[in-house]
Amino acid sequence: MGSYNTSDFRKGLRVQIEGDPYIMIECNFVKPGKGQALYKCKLRNLLRGTVLDRTYKSGDSIDSADIDEIDAQFLYRQGDAFVFMCNETYEQYELSAEAVGDHWRFLKEGFVCSLMLHNGQPISMTPPNQVVLRIEYCEPAARGNTSTNLTKPVKLETGAEINVPAFVDQGELIRVDTRTAEYVERVRE
Repeated sequence: MGSYNTSDFRKGLRVQIEGDPYIMIECNFVKPGKGQALYKCKLRNLLRGTVLDRTYKSGDSIDSADIDEIDAQFLYRQGDAFVFMCNETYEQYELSAEAVGDHWRFLKEGFVCSLMLHNGQPISMTPPNQVVLRIEYCEPAARGNTSTNLTKPVKLETGAEINVPAFVDQGELIRVDTRTAEYVERVRE
């Protein structure tokens, strides 16, 4: 396992502290009037989501985390487990509902997601930035409501509920931004 010197510290760096993987979410260089330079870092635990504040002196080092990111296809949901398959090795990975979080709302069989692995075990997933989903249910639009700022709630085929413009109808395909859970555009079949 490698290590990073303080000169390598930057946002997004994946490190290991006391056996747990962390990602550096903030790193500030501080040079006091006298004495050694300091690096004040905020680190997020990739397993628990907790945030840790640490200060390192110039010249310190920290172990690198054994983190890999792979592309994996979502296969199916089995109870509280979500099953993914690596596109290269065809190996299957199970991720708990807790690890998937709110991303389940945009998962449809066959979607390719990014899985983060720690020591070969999946710890989190990221869906594609935009997905195309069918509207399962929505109220019919009232005649004359063609203004672009009017929205209505709809239920998507995955069970997610989002707001869309009033002119969108049931059964249509729409593109959704998974980062913000917002409507992007209608998609023609």
